[in-house]
Amino acid sequence: MSAETTGTTGSAVDEALARRLLAAQFPRWAHLPLRRLRPGGSDHVIFRLGDAMSVRLPRGDWAAGQAQKEHLWLPRLAPHLPLAVPAPLEVGEPAFGYPWHWSVSRWLDGETATPDGLADPEEAAADMAAFLAALHGLAPPAPTPYGHLSPAVPLRDRDRTTREAIAAVGAAGTFDARALTAVWEAALAAGDRTGPPQWFHGDMHNGNLLTRSGRLSAVIDFGGLGTGDPACDLVVAWTLLDPGPRTTFRRTLGADDAAWARGRGWALTTALSAYTTYAATNPLVARNTTRQITEALADATP
Repeated sequence: MSAETTGTTGSAVDEALARRLLAAQFPRWAHLPLRRLRPGGSDHVIFRLGDAMSVRLPRGDWAAGQAQKEHLWLPRLAPHLPLAVPAPLEVGEPAFGYPWHWSVSRWLDGETATPDGLADPEEAAADMAAFLAALHGLAPPAPTPYGHLSPAVPLRDRDRTTREAIAAVGAAGTFDARALTAVWEAALAAGDRTGPPQWFHGDMHNGNLLTRSGRLSAVIDFGGLGTGDPACDLVVAWTLLDPGPRTTFRRTLGADDAAWARGRGWALTTALSAYTTYAATNPLVARNTTRQITEALADATP
């Protein structure tokens, strides 16, 4: 399925569709300028609406339910978190052949976080750890059929696909398959987390962090929000931080050896999945995932 189509009607997810949806469902905003953001995200086509809002339309079935989830949970989580998160305003209904719920949120100013763009990497490491400690420490929600929370997936469920990706990049001579396998097996050896489920962001990499004047200011894209093992959120240590700040991040967060090993495994498996799928056609993905894999390999085994 093309990222530019809905998959059910073939109609383009474009400015014309966004304007029709706004005019029909939220006419008070229909007069505002609408500008598509590129490249947008892998889950949504994103538009800036006026100066203060954004419109996000899912690209496919895999992103269905994210609008309702963010609308329900982010207002409840935001007061307890030390960095800004999106403020949902409205959830739109399917219409005009477009089959998914969509959303309007407050616009968050900032630049996408990059390792080279941090004014003080040690401060960023501590701020990121403080955010995750706050999120992970919140009481898990009562069961609800309306939350659309992402299920916790144990690392071992990704074993086959991860080993296939390791074999592929090893055969291509891109990365050291033996070293990748050692990191992956160390992560599996750490075992599943025990204890009650905790909140996790679910897609915690530098592309979902914003900075202002080089300081972390916001965390965005909570489409993967769920409860279970929060080690998946440690991926940010290898996407954003160099070894020194990474040590600060781990110490501030208080991650034990098992959680750190699982987090490193998550960094490896997600990077390999993206690299083998997109790197040949997307230079940005190739660059970011190469760094992520390289940093995971460079770390000493926990």
